[in-house]
Amino acid sequence: MATTGRQAGSGQVVSSTVLGYSSVAYALFIGVLGYTIGFLVDVGLPTSIDRGARWAWPAAAAADLLLLALFAVQHSVMARPWFKRVWTRVVPSSAERATYVLASSLALALLLWLWRPISGYIWTTSGWAAAVLAVTYALGWLLAVGSTFMIDHFDLFGLRQAWLRARGRAYTPPAFTERGLYALIRHPLMTGFIIVFWATPAMTAGHLLLAAARRLTFWSASASRNATLTASSALSTRPIEPGCLH
Repeated sequence: MATTGRQAGSGQVVSSTVLGYSSVAYALFIGVLGYTIGFLVDVGLPTSIDRGARWAWPAAAAADLLLLALFAVQHSVMARPWFKRVWTRVVPSSAERATYVLASSLALALLLWLWRPISGYIWTTSGWAAAVLAVTYALGWLLAVGSTFMIDHFDLFGLRQAWLRARGRAYTPPAFTERGLYALIRHPLMTGFIIVFWATPAMTAGHLLLAAARRLTFWSASASRNATLTASSALSTRPIEPGCLH
């Protein structure tokens, strides 16, 4: 009985640790997300996508592409089933999603920190046109964030898994249903991010590099996810969006 008591106590410690860990990962994500919103429109921050330490454009482009590639590889590899199988031998399965969120947040924070602006305007606007693009930018974020609540926001970011473990309940993935915007738009989350990256009153060469690279990543992730679901004979004919930050 003493052994059983010690095992129960140990299990409670692990569950509490996982819940705390997942909460910290989520809080970090919220912080990085907020910074990203200001970073893309150059509002209230010391640096932005178009303002910061500058290098010659070939070196800046190479550095930015390396950061984007690192972010894309982290997103892609950690979302693979084979990686999850290996990783959950190291961390509790209830912490797997939170670890993905944490790694994504750190990769994005690194990109924001080391990003090198590239000069040269593709387009600039002012007056009502700039105002329309600014409003569109805000609506893009509203769509991206709002769409996560139409599936299961807290499951997507790893909190539900940790909470269920802390309550001693088994985890079951939430069922995907076509409701809200998911009944109208194939990928609301991706659509929101595409709007965010392209809706800008002033499109510089550096901003274009980021927008184009992320668009290519979205396409690649969607194609990969669709192929995976088709191969596994998924019940839904419409794919769930891949990744939390795609």
